[in-house]
Amino acid sequence: MTVRKVLQVATIGSALLCGAVAIAQTPAPPPKKSAPPVKAAKVPAAPQVVTIIHRLNGLKMFRLLLRSEEQVQAIENVDSAFNLLDDVHTNVIAGLAMDDGETIAAWLPEAEAELDAPLPPAPRRAPKLPRAPVAAFPKLQNGFFEPDITVIGPEGKRLPAKYIGFDAVTGLSILRLEQKNSVMTGVIKDEPVNAGETVLLFSPEPVSPARSMVGAGLYARMGALEGRIQDVIAAPSGGVARFKVAAAKLSHANIGGVALNEAGETIGIVDRLEGNEASILPTVLIKRAAQRVLEQQSSVPRPWLGVKGEAVADLKLDQILNHGWEMQRAAALAGKHRGIMLTSIVPDSPAAMAALRAGDVILKVDDKDIQTAEDFTWWLEQAGPSSSVEFTVARPDKPSEEPVNVKLSGMLDPSFTFKFRNRVATTRGFSLLEQGIETIALRPPVASQLGTTAGLLVVYVEPQTAASEAGLQAGDVIQSINGNPVSTFKATTQPASFKFEIVRNKEKLIVTIPTQKK
Repeated sequence: MTVRKVLQVATIGSALLCGAVAIAQTPAPPPKKSAPPVKAAKVPAAPQVVTIIHRLNGLKMFRLLLRSEEQVQAIENVDSAFNLLDDVHTNVIAGLAMDDGETIAAWLPEAEAELDAPLPPAPRRAPKLPRAPVAAFPKLQNGFFEPDITVIGPEGKRLPAKYIGFDAVTGLSILRLEQKNSVMTGVIKDEPVNAGETVLLFSPEPVSPARSMVGAGLYARMGALEGRIQDVIAAPSGGVARFKVAAAKLSHANIGGVALNEAGETIGIVDRLEGNEASILPTVLIKRAAQRVLEQQSSVPRPWLGVKGEAVADLKLDQILNHGWEMQRAAALAGKHRGIMLTSIVPDSPAAMAALRAGDVILKVDDKDIQTAEDFTWWLEQAGPSSSVEFTVARPDKPSEEPVNVKLSGMLDPSFTFKFRNRVATTRGFSLLEQGIETIALRPPVASQLGTTAGLLVVYVEPQTAASEAGLQAGDVIQSINGNPVSTFKATTQPASFKFEIVRNKEKLIVTIPTQKK
């Protein structure tokens, strides 16, 4: 697979692909709508909407490709102008400036994957010690361990900002402006939303080619797409869990867009598309996400229980009987239309540790009745990771309900659970991943273009490992290990150290790396 082809896939959903970007905050006129007609609304000023530019250089892009669902194994061809340290992917999206004058919430899932995507455990080995928190990672001068993010205010001014972390419950990333009140914004309230109301979705959009060039960059503006609220979904705790907006010409570029009502008040952020409708995360959940991340000063995982299940209301009687329930109790359980029946338990999960079993029915979470899977997920998310909850559980082999206390753990969103193939992770018995080294193979043609020879391109070196302390760097190309080409190297014994012959900036170097202790 060529990089050009991969990059074309990677940029689907991006607002723009460019180098330098100049931003104009004057919104575009709302596009014409097809039936059903929506009454044209006056486009309000949106000082709380900022523009965020997220750049990936070649090394970071290779790392994401290595960890993607396609699991790219080797790079066979690159554009003649390609450079490992140049920008190869630029995503321009909208961000929401919160009312404290320094916090920015935005949809930046690539940034979190870039920052700290987890290494997989090695098979048949003792588990690694927990990794250091994100905040403990060193910040290199080239910024490799932090996303390359620029915030641009409504007046076109660049605003220095720091990436704080990712909230796995909402999918939002939280940034902090270095200069408070550099963006003027009003109070962001939990504004009421009702079906039928007009909504404006603000997101970056390109302009006509005649106006597109400003110097050597691409000119973009913050456009407003008009739509109408179709459905409002209530939260089990009261208020709004989310709402949906129908609009003409919705595309993946609208994901991350900021939703405003006709009065110019922020009411949410687009977090996904469902057919011809945009799903909107309301402001109350945005503020909670920001609070969680700011309190931890790092990414916050979603609570994890480790079960699969189905709402009892959605099950037929024979499905309940198949999980060990006798007829009379199964009929009574089905008649009440409440609870979640567990169908499987993940080994060594919080659920397994609490002795939950397939066939158990969770009726309550901390005295809150559960009727649907959405109810169950909502209350677990409100509890948060590393918290304790009490379930009221009905069991097929017990005559009465009983309380079960569970200590939840946390996990990032499944979209950040990356998979590796063994032939990438190991070199004939020797695991580079165990040493904290992530690599991708360079074929001879592309290696020549990059000024080196075929080998393993290092795309990431885990901080605080022997490889990092020995001086191995992202961008190095490993030619041989202990004198043998990487393609034929096989570790028959476990030596005290490994001697890597590498190419760095067209110069050959030797890096000696002590064996990582397990």
